[in-house]
Order: sequence, then structure tokens, then C-alpha cells
Amino acid sequence: MGVPAIDSQVAPRGRAQELAALERVLATARAGSSAVLVLRGEAGIGKTALLDYAADRAVGFRTVAFAGIESEMELPFAGLHQLCTPLLDRLQRLPRPQRDALSVAFGLREGEAPHRFLVGLAVLDLLAGAAGDRPLACLVDDAQWLDDGSLQVLAFVARRLKAESVALIFALREPEDDGVRELAGLPELIVEGLSEPDARALLASTLRVPLDPLVRDRIVAEAHGNPMALLQLPRALEPAELAGGFGLPGTRPVSSSIETRFHQRFRSLPQDSQRLLLTAAADPTGDVCLLWRAAGLQDIPGDAAVPAETAGLIEFGTRVRFHHPLVRSSIYRRTSAPYRRAAHRALAEATDPRLDPDRRAWHRAHAAAQPDESVAVDLERSADRAQGRGGVAAAASFLRRAAELTPDPARRVARALAAAQAEIDAGGADHAHNMLTVAEAGPLDDLQRARLERLRARLVFAQLRSGEAPRLLLDAAHRLAPLDAALARDTLLEALGAAVFAGRLSEGPGLREVAEAARAGPPPSRPPRMVDILLDGMAGLIIDGHTGGVDGLRRALHAVRQEQRSGAGHAEKRWLWLAFRVTPEPLAPELWDDEAWHELAAGAAAVAREAGALAVLPMTLSYQACCHVYAGEFATAAALVDEATTISEAVGGVPMMYTSLVLAAWRGQEFQARNLIDTTIEEVRARGEGRVLSLAEYATAVLYNSLGRYDDALAAATRACQYEDLGFFGWALVELIEAAARNGQPEAAASALEKLTERTRASGTDWALGTEACSRALLSDDRAADALYQKAIEHFERCRTAVHLARARLLYGEWLRRQNRRKEGRAQLHSAYEVFSCIGADGFAERARRELLATGETASKRAVGAVSELTGQEAQIARLARDGHTNTEIGAQLFISPRTVEWHLGNVFAKLGISSRRHLRSALSSPEPGRGNQQRMPHGEAAPWGSGPLLA
Repeated sequence: MGVPAIDSQVAPRGRAQELAALERVLATARAGSSAVLVLRGEAGIGKTALLDYAADRAVGFRTVAFAGIESEMELPFAGLHQLCTPLLDRLQRLPRPQRDALSVAFGLREGEAPHRFLVGLAVLDLLAGAAGDRPLACLVDDAQWLDDGSLQVLAFVARRLKAESVALIFALREPEDDGVRELAGLPELIVEGLSEPDARALLASTLRVPLDPLVRDRIVAEAHGNPMALLQLPRALEPAELAGGFGLPGTRPVSSSIETRFHQRFRSLPQDSQRLLLTAAADPTGDVCLLWRAAGLQDIPGDAAVPAETAGLIEFGTRVRFHHPLVRSSIYRRTSAPYRRAAHRALAEATDPRLDPDRRAWHRAHAAAQPDESVAVDLERSADRAQGRGGVAAAASFLRRAAELTPDPARRVARALAAAQAEIDAGGADHAHNMLTVAEAGPLDDLQRARLERLRARLVFAQLRSGEAPRLLLDAAHRLAPLDAALARDTLLEALGAAVFAGRLSEGPGLREVAEAARAGPPPSRPPRMVDILLDGMAGLIIDGHTGGVDGLRRALHAVRQEQRSGAGHAEKRWLWLAFRVTPEPLAPELWDDEAWHELAAGAAAVAREAGALAVLPMTLSYQACCHVYAGEFATAAALVDEATTISEAVGGVPMMYTSLVLAAWRGQEFQARNLIDTTIEEVRARGEGRVLSLAEYATAVLYNSLGRYDDALAAATRACQYEDLGFFGWALVELIEAAARNGQPEAAASALEKLTERTRASGTDWALGTEACSRALLSDDRAADALYQKAIEHFERCRTAVHLARARLLYGEWLRRQNRRKEGRAQLHSAYEVFSCIGADGFAERARRELLATGETASKRAVGAVSELTGQEAQIARLARDGHTNTEIGAQLFISPRTVEWHLGNVFAKLGISSRRHLRSALSSPEPGRGNQQRMPHGEAAPWGSGPLLA
């Protein structure tokens, strides 16, 4: 890592715990498995020295070390490029999609914005391949300064390393760690200050003059065990000052004191050496040739390097290396702006505009002392390329700087609005607020003011999803209507989506009022866009009801699916993001169209991932997870929920609670479910997200129906049905019908069935008709009930909704048992019990077991068998391997390396008691319940059932 010699003393002294942890990480990698460790601590605490120790101890390893650089934080994949550059000789060995993604990300070729998660898989495979011959040690210093793209990819890789001989060690500074939430949950070690005896011994080892005991005690106390402070503070004082005890720092933070000492050493250098070091500090690449070209442009002589190296601040070898990250920051931060600009100006002139136009534009931006239109234009052009390399987040950073450097107020407004929109899409709320403030300073024409109002409303919705958002978006749509009809209709669709979220807690217009405003708004373009079709379809359903509006909604869903399949460009993707805020859920479930729901949810997540639209991605992941819940794939659903939560927290948004509630209810574990439901109700009431309030009541009804507590289920279902929330109002009616029928309230059940039938008949899908038949059977006489249950099962067998098929068999089995048709009842109850037990629906499984006992069948609680012992990921891998996928194909689908797939399969074989893939089909016996023959995607593609979370 290039730490000066004095720092090599830091690691061994008083660091037994830290050294042992590093040794364990390296030993694990030597033994053929991966190991990850995050070192956290304040500046100067010795993290870099610990990384150097790890590098020294990594005998027999291939070691790759790099550091995050503060000035590179806005450049997409800048840090990742440092890590991968020594390994790019293996680039051609990667599968083509991964190779292309990494090449575009690093600017080695042009192309569409790479799927960030495909970049992650490429890096994972690159590291795994490099570790094939000998273990690989990756040492990452100053992780808090990594750009977002690099940090996300490295966190992704860290969580998916398993059976590769890779040691991945991060060091990051605290409390200056604004961007390190991505690393939360990884194995970590807090590096704290040295004990007082160790601090005294370290201080004594560096002194060459007598030290007054009072001065010594003060230095030790003020250093708080920080090794860098102990080593550097005394060196900046004269012997007389040390003896006399004055001139010591006061209350400044240790890191500031350390940087001050480095800067003092820097300031003691000749002027030309200072300019050379400043230029090196401004260039994050460490490119020696570039540095000397820039030095030549500033008339800095070659011998200026000698005093700098003699002072122990820097090394000039094949690359430029500062002896500690604080050297770079102390030089750059504490040098006045005119000198920094001169260094960046020289670096810009020295950078080839054909080979690296984006970095050249970035240096020009830092060199600008005042607004400069030519620089702003360069940044604006770079934004387009940056979006191709790093998605909307990268584009947003370039657009933001372009706005700041635009001299013309009118152009500045236009660029600030573009930057704000990109920041909102990327989940950058703080930067979006700043850009909207810049735009608001004007001058704004009417259209720009309306756009600003729309973006502010979008920001409120993205951050809070509160009951205020529908009113704000509707006001913006009214303002836009005479100025930009297409944008007004986009905003009306967003207002409808916001009204869906606000539900019963809307603070302004309700869902119907927004729908009526949409119908009365500007007419659609000709030919109509996908957004126009969707807006009209939604409004028609809300205003005209299911009987009159279902055909329009069906056309809208078809349009979204067609657009999604077409491989849309950037502009069309923005429409898709807009549609995905309201389309896969609730509208596909509103039509009881499980095929469309699965396709749209998976496609929405894929498009959001590819674009890096982190404001939308958590929502799409939550919808996709809900599909997996109803398919009976609880482990996959839980993994997707975790991913959605992680992203929401990372971008400062509100976590998506939808699928968490539904999953907890279907699992039937009362204590855990009630805790989650009660906490969620309290939170959503506070922010006005009424849709989740209704969903929480629906989940409560599912929970208590599964437990056979029908009075509690009826109360919750009644509350859930007080407001017709799109998507799951019909689901809540189903719970109300069962609870009321079991609770001796046929009138309430019949009333709910009438409302349900209006929806199911209009839809006409197998899911809808099976649901209606099952609910109607609960209220029918004996002969009709028998036929209805059988009809329900036939319909559900053609659906993806495994949980509903199992539940229909449970209800039918209960009915048969009450009809004294015990043998027939056992068959249905056994089937239901097996499915519910297998997928982890404990409440319904226990209900089925009790019914089996009532038939006279001996039915013990299901023992955990070999298949049940598989983890969620092991089960996914086993199913994919059973279906004929290779390790490489499985790794690409699950975003893990082929070697990790092999390692997991070894565990699978051991747990199942088999020795090869040939036995997987018999060991797993059958596909997951309820899939039947519907495991198809458009154009005959296999559905990615094993897809788990693809972002750390």
C-alpha cells in the first residue's frame, strides 16, 4: 500500500487481535475458501498499516491493492478500474456478456449502459479466475471514497464470494463514511486506539530527545491511542517545545492534526516540488506519464521529484504512490483553490481527449474558476457517455457539475432541471434538492416552472410516498397541461400511482378524483404512447368499474409488456420506469393475470437494474418478490425483499414493506408476523401511506385464517375492505368470505362474494375463476360445493399461484371430512399439508395436519427432511442443476461464480445423500408446487425461477 517505514511499526505493536483476524482471513483463502473483512476506524488509527501487514503476510498470493480517491467519487467505476486493471489479461476469458459489460464500464469500448449487476458478475468471475492458479488478496483502502458504482459492485462481490481462494479486505474511515452502508453486514473489525502502555511504548520508540513526563502524558492523552498522531505530532515540534510542554495542539480532531503535520512537511519543500505533488494529488490515476506531461506544461523540472521522495511523502515508480492516503488529502485539501485549479488545468491539457474525454472534462471542470460554457458543454456531452458506462447516477453527477458551471442563467435552469431529474431517478435525493434550488433561482419560463413543480412532487413521492404526493403531482399536471401535453399525462399517471399508494390516507384528491382529472386532461398523442394507453386504462378501470374498464386495462398491460420485450432505449426506459411505479402491482393482480404479473415484475426489475434507477428498483424487486410468495417460493421472496430494503436504505427512501407483510402472514408464525404488522401500521399511519395500512390488515386476515382464528380474521378483513385498494382489494374479499363463512355470518360473506364476482367474471383468467369457485363453494350447498371445489382446483392447477392451489385443496379436504368422506378428504389434505410444509406456510400446514388427525389419519408434525435442510440458495441451485443448467449458466443467473456453484452443489449432494447431478431429479422428486406446465416466459424462454437478490 506504500506506507512509510515508520508506519510499519504500527501494526505489530498492540494489535494482536487485528493481526490474528488478518491471519484468519489469509488462512481461509489459502485453504480454498473466500474470506471478507472490513476494517473500520478513524483516520490515522493504523488501518493502512494493517493492510500493509496483510500484504506482507500474503506469501504465495497474488496481491492487488488500491485506495478510494476522494476526487474520483463522481466517476463511475473509477475505483473498480484500479482493482481490475492488473487482472484484465483475463478479460477475454469471460463470457461475452460479462466481457462487454466490463469493457463498456471501463471505457474500453462504447455501448449501452452496462447492467450494473452484470458488471458485478464479471468482476466476480474475474477474481475467481485469477484465484484459480494461486490465492488472490484484494486490499481496498479508503473505501469511504469509492465511487458509488465501484462500492456497489465490490459489496456485491464480497457477499457472493464463497468457494474461491480470495481474501477481500476493506479499510474505511469513520466517522467520514457516508457511502459505506453498502458494506453493512459484512464481517468487520473496529480498529480502536492503542492501550496506554502500547501508546507510551510507540511514542518512546520514535523520540530521539529527552521528553518531559508531563509533555509525554499530554501527547499520549491527546492522541487517544491514535498511532499516526503519536508518530507525527512530536516530530513537528522542536526539542525545546517537547521539554517545555507548550505548542501542542488543542481541541482539533486527530485526523486534522495529522493532515496538518503532513502539510507542514509538504510546505517545507521547494516550490516546484510542491507544485509537482499537488498535481499528483489532483490526478487519481497515478499515471506517471500523465503526471510528467502535466508537469511539463507547468514548467516543473524533473528534479522536483527528489525533495518530495526524500521527505518520505511520495514514490515515483511505474505508478505514482503517496505514502499514505492522508498525504494526498492533506496536500489537496489544504492548498488554495487557484493552485488546485492550475494543477487540474494542466492535467486536462495533458489528457488525450480521444482516449479519455470524460476524465479530461472532469479536470476541466475542476480547473474552472468561474462558470464556463465550453466546460459545461463538455460535461453535458460526457453525461451521455457516462450514462452508457455507469447508468443514470453517473450521468447525474456530470449534469450537476455542468449546471454549476453554466454562465447563462437560462441554460443553467435547463441543465439543473435535467440534473434533478437524473438524480431523482438515481435515488440522489440531496443532490436533487440542490439542483431544484438552483433551477428555482431562475429565470424560469412557465414550462420550466411547471417542470420544477413536477420534480419537487416526484421527490416527495420518492422519499416519503406520503398522502401529500397525489395533490402535488395533480397540481403539477394541471400546470403542465397547456404547456406540454405529453409531460402532463406522464404526471397524471404518476399522480394516479401516488393516489394508489396513499389509499385511504390521501391528504388531497382521492383515487377517483385523480382518475377523473386524468380523463379530463389533455388527449393522448397520436399514435398513443405506452404511457397514454396505461393512463387511459387505469382511469377507465377506476371510473367505469371492472365491467366497463377491464378491456382498457388489459390493452394497457399488453402495451407495457410489448414495450418491455422490445429492448427499449433510454427514452422509452423512462416511460417504463413510470409505468412500473403503478403497473406490475397493482394492475396485473387487479386483472387476476398471474402470467402478466410474473412477466412484468421480472422485466421491471431487469430494466431498473440495467438503468441503475435505484429510486424505482426497490419497488420492482418488492413486486417480483410478491410473485414468488404466491408461487410458494418463500426463500427467494425473502432474498428479494432484503435486497429491496438494502437499496431503499442506501438511497434514503422508504423501505418497501408490501411483500414483507404478505410473506410473514403466509408463513403463519404469529409472533413474528404480528410484530411486523403492528410496527408497519404505526409507521405508515405517520407518513400517510394508506395502501400499506390496508395491506397490513389483509395480511392480518391471512394470518388468522391460517391459524383458524376466524373471528380475528373477520375483523381484520373487514377493516381491509373499507377502502378499495387496487391490486389486493379482491384478495381481502377472499379472506373476508372465508372468515365470515366460518364465523357464522353468511350475509357478510355473500355481500363480499358479490363484489368479488364482479372482478373475477370481468377478468376471466384461471386465477380469477378458481378464486371465485373456491369462495362460492364456502357458501354453497353440498352438491354445488363439491363441484365448485373441484372446478377451483382445476383452474388453480393451470396457474402459477401454488399457495392458492394448496389452500383450495385444504378447504376441499375440510369440507369432505365434514361430509364424512374421509378417504377422499385425506387425499386432498395430504396434498395441502405436503405443499404448505414444504414451502414453510406453517399456519396452514398445522391447520391441514389437525384436519388429517380429525379424519383418523396418523399425522405427525413434519420432520425436517433432507430437502428441507437445503438453504434457499442451495435449493435454487439444485433445481437449476436438475433442469440441466451448467455451473456457468447457474452462476450467471444467480450472480455467483461457477466455483461457488460447484461448492454449493457439493453441500447439496451431501445433504441429499447423492453423488451426482443424475440423482437430483429423483431426490427433488418434482418441481416446486403449483408450477404445473406454466413455467414459460415469452418467446419460449425459461422463467428465471432461481433469481435471487442481485445487489448487495
